[in-house]
Amino acid sequence: MKYEWREGNDVQLLINGEEFYPRVFASIRAARKEVLLETFIIYEDKVGQQLQEVLIEAARRGVHVEVTVDGYGTAGITAPYVAALTEAGVKLNVFDPRPRVLGYRTNLFRRLHRKIVVVDAELAFVGGINFSADHLGDFGPMAKQDYAVEVRGPIVTDVHRAALELLAIRRGEKPNSQPASPANHFRGNVRMQVCLRDNDEYPTTIEAAYMAAIRSANYRLIIANAYFFPGYRLLRELRNAARRGVKVTLIMQGMPDMPVVRLCTRLLYNYLLRDGVVIHEYCQRPLHGKVALVDHEWATVGSSNLDPLSLSLNLEANLMIRDHRFNQQLYEHLSTLAKDKCKTITLERVMRGYWWRAPIIFLTFHFLRYFPAIAGWFPAHSPRLKPLTADDAVVPKDEPEVELHCKIEESR
Repeated sequence: MKYEWREGNDVQLLINGEEFYPRVFASIRAARKEVLLETFIIYEDKVGQQLQEVLIEAARRGVHVEVTVDGYGTAGITAPYVAALTEAGVKLNVFDPRPRVLGYRTNLFRRLHRKIVVVDAELAFVGGINFSADHLGDFGPMAKQDYAVEVRGPIVTDVHRAALELLAIRRGEKPNSQPASPANHFRGNVRMQVCLRDNDEYPTTIEAAYMAAIRSANYRLIIANAYFFPGYRLLRELRNAARRGVKVTLIMQGMPDMPVVRLCTRLLYNYLLRDGVVIHEYCQRPLHGKVALVDHEWATVGSSNLDPLSLSLNLEANLMIRDHRFNQQLYEHLSTLAKDKCKTITLERVMRGYWWRAPIIFLTFHFLRYFPAIAGWFPAHSPRLKPLTADDAVVPKDEPEVELHCKIEESR
């Protein structure tokens, strides 16, 4: 791996938009030189409007601001919104944008799913929270449960480097393959590592980190993941951990924002439950988190789900964290979640109707076993980011929602 473990960091857990957005917006307001932001989604709701305001304020006082969004996740952003940002000096980039065909988005695979904010190369945020009001509790029953971290110290140098590597694609440059020397001073006692997943240099990094952590588990392992449909090898490691006496606990979606996801996940329950894995479904609101912990030290927070899209196709970013205090804080939170806001899935319940699900389960496991090879069948393009200006946006008349249409160069 080209991103090493870094000593001397500080990390703060941020739960949901109520903790995340105020910290991010305050940091952007305090920025002196640079703001680099990557996200899958920006909606033009109250959160998107606040983001627009702080980015414009920063750009107008001379801060270099670069915002990179995904062409699929942020397809509905409007031309006036873009114009306000670009006219203020914000550099806006779109990853793999494509026009719709018959009203449908066509850039389905290999999305920019990372959520990263770096301010002045001294402070960074990494997690799974998009810039949209559905990450706030007042959104209603479908408000998402999610997580991010705020970090300071040498690890920020690596997060900053990851953001610059993506921007280098826009210029058609090869990312720097040499590890950077940390420019940030020690801020704490936490060991951390940046883990990326892409379709070039880091195709299996996050999955490998998960598997190594699962193999190292001695007595407890908790995974809370929104879209849980991992590869066969990872499933086998979870079962093996439970067999050797590790208390393996999974927190899955019980109130999903995408019902098909829960259907797929439940096909795996029988395989895991019969070897002692404990499964809870979180039922208070849709679970959007991507966090895990092992024993008393290791934890991860980031954008990567444990599903085929995240593990084999998307661009993702997680932080691996070794710190007893952080691990315990996350453990106490997830334990409370499991105890008070989840329902426990039993093997007896799963076995009802098993006879008709058995063929589907058989096919599911074979799909998971061979998905890494299947992923190679999907378009393996190398998109180049292109700065987006208001001139690139088309504003159709008499349409309430406007999409961005911009040019992109591709090499196949």
